[in-house]
Amino acid sequence: MRRQLTSILVVLTVLTSNLSAVSEAGALFLLISPGARAGGMGEAQVAVANDAYASYWNPAGLAFLQKSEIALMHVNWLPNLVSDMYYEFMAFRHHVPDLGTLGGHIIFLNLGEQTRTDEQGENLGTFTSFMFAATGSYGAFISRNTAIGLNVKLLHQKLAEIGAGAEKGKGVTTDFAFDFAFLKRSLWSSRVDLGMTVTNVGPRISFIDEAQADPMPTNFTLGLNYRLVDTEFNKLNLVIDIDKMLVASYPDMDWDSDGRVGYFEKDGTYIGPSGEYNEKGQREVAHTDPIYLGIFTSWLDDWILGGDIDRPGKNGTTDGKIGGYTEDGDGNMVATNVEWGNAAYGKYNNAGQLEVGSGKQRSFHSELDELVINLGAEYWYSKYFALRAGYYYDKIGKISNPTFGIGLRVGRYGFDAGFTLGEPGHPLTNTMRFSLNMEF
Repeated sequence: MRRQLTSILVVLTVLTSNLSAVSEAGALFLLISPGARAGGMGEAQVAVANDAYASYWNPAGLAFLQKSEIALMHVNWLPNLVSDMYYEFMAFRHHVPDLGTLGGHIIFLNLGEQTRTDEQGENLGTFTSFMFAATGSYGAFISRNTAIGLNVKLLHQKLAEIGAGAEKGKGVTTDFAFDFAFLKRSLWSSRVDLGMTVTNVGPRISFIDEAQADPMPTNFTLGLNYRLVDTEFNKLNLVIDIDKMLVASYPDMDWDSDGRVGYFEKDGTYIGPSGEYNEKGQREVAHTDPIYLGIFTSWLDDWILGGDIDRPGKNGTTDGKIGGYTEDGDGNMVATNVEWGNAAYGKYNNAGQLEVGSGKQRSFHSELDELVINLGAEYWYSKYFALRAGYYYDKIGKISNPTFGIGLRVGRYGFDAGFTLGEPGHPLTNTMRFSLNMEF
C-alpha cells in the first residue's frame, strides 16, 4: 500500500500551504483554502467571515449574517504538477429567526488516476483516488457583538481499493471531526474584530492499521481584522491570521539522558533495542501525542519536551543510541568505543551530525518558526467593486507567496478572482481561483 500511494502522498505535500504539517498529520485536503476572495487576501479570513465561506473559515461568523446564500468554487489544482486533479467547493448558509444561522459546505478533491504496483514494482494497472468532506455548521450569538460556532464533519478518503503485499486492509477510510469557533466584533474599538478557531478535532486516521494511523490536522488560528477606512463609499480592511498546527510530533529522542532510545517496555521492563520506552515509561521512539494531549503539548514539543535527537545516519536510519562517534584527523567519523558518560564518548553519529547536546539547542524560537502568517488587505468601493492583496509566509514550509484578487457584486450575485504568485517552479505559483456567490 505504501508503495502504491507514493505518488499520491507526494502530491499531498503541496496541496496545502502549511507544508510543515505534512509528515505529522493525515487528511491534509481539509487545509486547502477555498474561495477566491481568501485566495486574494493571503488566505486571511478568520476575523472576516462575513459570507457563505464562513462555514469553512469561522462558523461563528454565520451568526452575524441574515438571509441565505450559496457559494461555489472550482479549481484545476496544481495543473503544472498533475494534469487530472481538481478541487470542488460548495457552501451555503440560511438564517433561522430566534435560532441562529445554519450553514455548511462540501469539499471534493479528485486526485486523478494512479498507477498500482506490487512489492517488486511491477505495474498492476490503474485506479482512481478522491477525498470528500461534508460539513454542517451553526453560528449563534452569546452577546450582542460576540458569537460562537460549531462545525461537524464527515470525511471519506479513497486512495486505493486494496493493500499491497502482506499488508491488510484498504486505502479507504471514513472519519469525523469537529471545528470550534469564536468571533467578536468591535473588540476594543468599533474598528477591530477578533476571531479564533480550533479546527479538525477528531480521532486518528487509519488506512491500514492503527500502527500506521496519522493524527487529524488539528489547527489553531487567531485572526484580527482592522477597518482602517470605513465610510459609505470607501472601505479598507487590514487582516492578519496566525496559524499553529496542534500536532505534537517527536523524532527518536533520548528523554531520560541515558544515551539510548527505548530499550524498555512501557512498564519499565528491559527488553533491548526493540523497546520503545525508557525505564520511566516515556515513549522515546518517533511518535505523535493523541489529540487530547497534542492541543497542549504542540506548544512545547519543539523545545521543552524530549531530549537529544537520534538522527538518521549514513544509511538513512537511526541506530538507537545518541552519539558515539568522533571525527579523526582525516575528517572521517569513527566509533569511540567507550561507554556513555565517558569524557571521550563522541557527540556525533556516523554521518557527522551532532546528537549529544542537540536537545539543548532546542528553544521556543522553534515553535515560533512553525507559525504560519497570513496577511491581507481588502478595499471596497461602495458595495460593488473590491481590490485585494495579501502575503502568505510559512518559514518551515519555505513558502512566501504574495497574492492578489478582485471582487464584483451585482445585485444578489458576486464574482471573485484570486491569483497566487511565488517562486518559479513552485506548484502553487500562478494558481488562479474563481468563485461565485448568490444571496437570496
